[in-house]
Amino acid sequence: MVQPEQTPAGTPVSDSAAKGKAGAGRLAGLAVYAERRPFSMLLLGFSAGLPFLLIYDTLSAWLRDSGVSLEMIGFFALATLTYALKFVWAPLLDRTNIPLLSKWLGHRRSWMLATQGVIILGLWLISGQNPNDNLGMVALFAVMVGFFGATQDIAIDAWRIEAVDDSRQGAMAAAYQLGYRVAQIVAGFVPLALAEFYNWNLSYAVMAALMGIGVLGVLLAPREQAHVIRPIPVSDIPSRPVAEKIEWVIRIGLIFLAAILIGTGLTDKISAFEWALGPVLPAALMTLFASGLETSGGLGVLIQFVWIIAGFGLLFCACSPVPNYRTRPGAYLAASFGAPVKDFFVRFGKLAGPILALICLYRLSDFVLNIMNPFYLDLGFSLLEIGEVRKIFGVVAMSLGVFVGGAMVARFGLIRTMLIGAFMSPISNLVFAWLATQGHDLHALFISIGIDNVATGIAGTALIAYMSSLTSVGFTATQYALFSSLYALPGKLVASQSGKIVEASARSADAGGFTAPLKGFFTALPEGSLVEGAAKSGVSVAGLGAGYMTFFFYSMGIGLFAIALAFYVAPRHLALKKAQEQQDT
Repeated sequence: MVQPEQTPAGTPVSDSAAKGKAGAGRLAGLAVYAERRPFSMLLLGFSAGLPFLLIYDTLSAWLRDSGVSLEMIGFFALATLTYALKFVWAPLLDRTNIPLLSKWLGHRRSWMLATQGVIILGLWLISGQNPNDNLGMVALFAVMVGFFGATQDIAIDAWRIEAVDDSRQGAMAAAYQLGYRVAQIVAGFVPLALAEFYNWNLSYAVMAALMGIGVLGVLLAPREQAHVIRPIPVSDIPSRPVAEKIEWVIRIGLIFLAAILIGTGLTDKISAFEWALGPVLPAALMTLFASGLETSGGLGVLIQFVWIIAGFGLLFCACSPVPNYRTRPGAYLAASFGAPVKDFFVRFGKLAGPILALICLYRLSDFVLNIMNPFYLDLGFSLLEIGEVRKIFGVVAMSLGVFVGGAMVARFGLIRTMLIGAFMSPISNLVFAWLATQGHDLHALFISIGIDNVATGIAGTALIAYMSSLTSVGFTATQYALFSSLYALPGKLVASQSGKIVEASARSADAGGFTAPLKGFFTALPEGSLVEGAAKSGVSVAGLGAGYMTFFFYSMGIGLFAIALAFYVAPRHLALKKAQEQQDT
């Protein structure tokens, strides 16, 4: 049963009252940013964004500067895998208090502060290492920072959801994203600058100190709603201490293996699986697995999907009770993992499936745009032009979209903003089809990136706020971690086909296929546009232009599924919410 919306003080309020309060006055949507919670969220977003870049992207620059091989640097990508798999241990944060800290700070803030302490320690320990002498220790500390960075994300997301009602979720999501992006800029530039003028060790020491911004965010953040750990009845199950210890070892081992399988499918890399099972599996079998993951085209996507499904299947088995034999570990894991999923399906009934499908498809049209840098280069833009427009102006435009998205949720309501956001990404992709026809035109690049990034910021904020509204108190961490993992999954798989679609469409255009009429848009391009790219792909300039235009039409087309689902879900979700609120009252 859906609970009535709660104010931070815990007083139930109706959805209409919340929207009425948020919509009072023309500036009501903007006024929400002046509140204490969004400001705290801004600091916490910075704290969430800082570790992620530091343990791989920035760290890889230090490792390469120290002479570490590219193959070895590639293994450090495994440290970021924890962010994709955080739903595996999210139930722990829903069901476990931290002694002393939880009583002082509250359940979610205690987890945030504890994880920040470990991240600070990990970054400080990295700063004291020399990769040439202690590469293994650097890797260990990077994994430690990655694991606790992902755990911090779980706690921050749970606090963000539980600290405000639905009318404020947009502002909280926007503040989080803004803080996160500032952290990425800082983590991507400041360490490199410090390393250039001083050394890498000082760089990471400074980054450890900057995590203090997150600590300040925790201390400024008010408590969320009172957290109640839902009981798991096991008193009627006989205690078997020795057997239970053995069962725990087996089940935890299976959960670990399930995480490895899912991570292998998500990353399309055999490294983690090879590290975990390479010593016990035949070399020929490992070679077969690796070659399968390296398969291109639709078959390669299918193989990745098989790995992911196998991982989730194994996770289900590891957390399920043994048939006709009840045990305490089985009951505990079934409740920890199964109860949050069951709760979601019970609350939303027949609408649960369409809602999950909407989450998976909502940002798909954005995720397939993973070939944009090659596209800009093919048009003839220099790396400097791309960097200035995409990384500076683009970040400003994205931040504007995030800010507007948060204000829209406060002013127009969550469901309506979600519906608007569903249009943003697919429609905005058409601007890149127009850019392809303009060639090397800096003004057109500014316009295209500006429109797309504003739309992306609005859509991203709408989705985060909507997913937040779907969680239940007590299961917040587990449910949101699962939603946030699911929404990126289809994009990771489908995006691998982007380049193939461009080149296949280009060849079809040159051969007089269905994309041939699009060549007429590329007869008067500025000198040099698409010339080098066409030569590399073995097609004509107009053919490559038609290929890119077809791809952007395709990226808009797959977004239509999300729009259709949004129109299907929105009225039914509102009707369900209204009916459940009436039942509660």
